[in-house]
Order: sequence, then C-alpha cells, then structure tokens
Amino acid sequence: MTISKAKMPLIVDIKRNSFEDGPGIRSVVFFKGCPMRCIFCHNPETQEQGVEIAFSAKDCIRCGNCKKACPREAIDLENSEHIIRDRCDRCGECVKACPGNGLRAIGAYYIVEELTEILLRDISFYRHSGGGVTLSGGECTMYPDYLEALLQRLKANNIHTALETSGYFEYDVFSKKIFPYIDLIYYDIKIADVNSHAELIGRPNERIIDNLQRILKEKGVEVHPRIPLVPGITATHENLSSIVRLLYKMGANKVSLLPYNPMGIEMYTKLGRQKPHLSESFMKPEDEKGVYEIFKTIIEEQKKYLQYAPC
Repeated sequence: MTISKAKMPLIVDIKRNSFEDGPGIRSVVFFKGCPMRCIFCHNPETQEQGVEIAFSAKDCIRCGNCKKACPREAIDLENSEHIIRDRCDRCGECVKACPGNGLRAIGAYYIVEELTEILLRDISFYRHSGGGVTLSGGECTMYPDYLEALLQRLKANNIHTALETSGYFEYDVFSKKIFPYIDLIYYDIKIADVNSHAELIGRPNERIIDNLQRILKEKGVEVHPRIPLVPGITATHENLSSIVRLLYKMGANKVSLLPYNPMGIEMYTKLGRQKPHLSESFMKPEDEKGVYEIFKTIIEEQKKYLQYAPC
C-alpha cells in the first residue's frame, strides 16, 4: 500500500529500549496530532499535526545565526520567546542554522518502509525479552491507513504490537484497519462526567466510552484501561468512583493508575504557548499513596469486581 503525503503522519520521536510502554523491551513511536486538548497533556508537542519549532532558552548560545537565516524576519534575539510566532511559517531554516540545541523542529516524515526498518533493528531484543513495538502519540489512530501498512509489516515479522489511545476514533475504521494487527491496547479514561470532560479535555466522552465498550467485547486482544492521575482534576474520589462504575458495567476486569507527569509544562513555553495552571512537580510519594488508598477503598466498595493492576 502506498500512503499519500496527505495521509502520512509526522513522527515526533522513536523511543528505543523502553520498559514503560508494554511488556519487555520496546520501541515506542510517538505520532503527531491529537483530537484532544487535555489541559494536563504531558506531550503538548504531539497535539498539532504540523511541524512546530521549539525554542530552548537554556540551550541558546545567542550566536544570531537563526536570525540571519530566517526569511520571514521572525527571530527577535532580545525577546525571551525568541520566535515571533505570528510571523513564523515553520520553514525550519532557523533550525538548520542553529549550531546547538536552541532550536528544534518537532515532527519528521518517515515512509512506512523506513520506519519499519528502524523498528526491526531491535527485533532480537523484542524476542528475547517478550517485547515489541508500541504506537503512541498524540493519537496515532488518526492515521489508520499508515498504521495498517506499518502493523502488517510488523506482524509479518511476528512482533508484539501495542497501542496507546485516548479512544477518540471512528470505530468501524479502527476495527478494519488497526484492530486486527494489535495484541495489546492501553485505553485512557480520564474523566467520567461528560460536561467536565468536554471542558477539560476538549471533546465529549460519549464516543470514547462507546468505543471502549465495543473493544471489550472483541476477542483476541488484551485491553487495559488506564486513569491518569491529575491532582484536583482526575484524582478525586468522585471521578475515580464514576470511572470504576463505568468499567464495571462494561465488563472490564482491570485498570491502572498513571501517576501525574508534569514534564510537558516546560514544552508549552518552548512552543510559545501559555503554560497551564498546573503543578510543576511530580506527586509526592505520600500524596500518590493516598490516592492509591482511596482507589483501593473504591474498589472494595464495589465488592472487588474490578482488579487493580499497578503500572
């Protein structure tokens, strides 16, 4: 299958030797583009579909090469943000001229064959560790044709495949082009209340819940719901209880909690966006433990019908 440029995704990163995104040693592919706008997103560089230019003030040596190279006169060395965003057309000339890491283009195109070749370099590690490849984002299901072609090649080499998703996709397309080639799905459930979900995530959650219900009825694929813990937003007794009730009604038998990750906050500044009003620190061990205890109490209140599976 030949993927047209219009249907090709940008890849933000290919993280090799990961132990955090599925069983064994894995390579994780981060796709650019997401229909959500979670206010607590820890990968904001994966939200927009197009190439973006990130500026790191601490890595800038102020050589001025970028200013000379910019055809749009969109560089201001006296401005703390460095890039005049409303002038910048993201051509990348400034990045090419930067001798260090002050400027970085986020997003690169890989044809399916090229990405497959990169991922197959670690096939011996996958096989010896029970690992494989995890597709993440952003929301990688935005590119079903590309994923279908990539996954077919991976499965032809007997590689275990996992998918990390927000669940906001067209189910019929997902079922036909992606689902047949996936071994494990990590499915994030963030907020149960439909109005709060629309306000804080940027989309209502009916499609997400409906898609999870349908996936859980399918055979042959392990589905693992996850709840990201964000203090005061998702990590509340009311929200956690509501999600547990939803999962029970769907027939889910496990769920994981993902500790709050503030690493994305700095990236907002690098991209010239306003930082969200969130904690810039990881949860303290005692706070994290407190949430786990609350969650276990919720499980017990629901007669232990849902198995708690730590990440």
